[in-house]
Amino acid sequence: MPTTTAADLARMRDNLFFEDPDVGRKLSRFWILLVLASVIASAGVVGDSTATVIGAMIVAPLMTPIMGTVLAISTGDRPNLVRSLAMVVGGAVAAIAVGYLFGLIAAVPVVADTSSQVASRVHPRLIDLIAALATGVVGAFAQCREDVSDTLPGVAIAISLVPPLAVVGLTLEAGATGQAGGALLLFLTNVAAILLAGSAVMAVFRVHRLALAEQAEQLNRRNAILLVVALVLVVAVPLGGATVTVSREQQQRIEVARVARSWADDGGWRIVSVEAGTSEVIVLAAGAEPAPDPDSLRGALDEAGLSGVDVRLRLVPQEQVDLPGS
Repeated sequence: MPTTTAADLARMRDNLFFEDPDVGRKLSRFWILLVLASVIASAGVVGDSTATVIGAMIVAPLMTPIMGTVLAISTGDRPNLVRSLAMVVGGAVAAIAVGYLFGLIAAVPVVADTSSQVASRVHPRLIDLIAALATGVVGAFAQCREDVSDTLPGVAIAISLVPPLAVVGLTLEAGATGQAGGALLLFLTNVAAILLAGSAVMAVFRVHRLALAEQAEQLNRRNAILLVVALVLVVAVPLGGATVTVSREQQQRIEVARVARSWADDGGWRIVSVEAGTSEVIVLAAGAEPAPDPDSLRGALDEAGLSGVDVRLRLVPQEQVDLPGS
């Protein structure tokens, strides 16, 4: 059975808690890195740059107070639990504020339709919760075992903390409150998953036994863990609903594509793309004039059981010109 030593606990406390004697240095490092990470993430989202957003993930220090919360729960340390949670909330608010400011200077509203970085973070699903749970296990394991601490940069990239908060600020400024809510749900999903998975790992390493041997428990660990479980269940409900919705929309898009290809082939045209819009399926078709009858496509969709699906058909006439050589 794996276990931790007093030296391991002292190392984790030094890494994760904002307490004396180096509290000033730790606080300045946290806030400087947080602001810089928020600036990088916001710039990456506005510029639709995946590489820039990944850079922000590596710089972002939010994982520290989240894992500090895990350690505080595991050791029954109420003062450090309060401090760590305050750092998480304060850091989240600061990151959202930076994103909002970037939205004010952006040339166009930064929403899902204008940025793939936004689109990938406003519709979280159950698979995101599963990935976050696995990442939380790795993060806690790296804290308990110093010999695997070199995996922490990978954990920072795998877990998405500051970028979703930047998206919250950007989409709030653009007036897209629904998308802002989706990005905030992704952040809360990641936080809840880290807390649950991290607490489980530290229980396996019996961190609580070592801590309680040194000090009296200052909070009820059982109640704290039950609250974490409840938080995970709360975020899992909308994630489950979103997963069902996305799955249904994907199936509808596949069926629309099948019917549209048959319709286009009959008219000598081809389907270029079939994509899901905000409230409809967008079909792009191209070919030589005359174009196939759009009403016949609507009829074919209705016959296929897709009468409740709104479709926007975009026709792109193409002209072929032969240019023989001499």
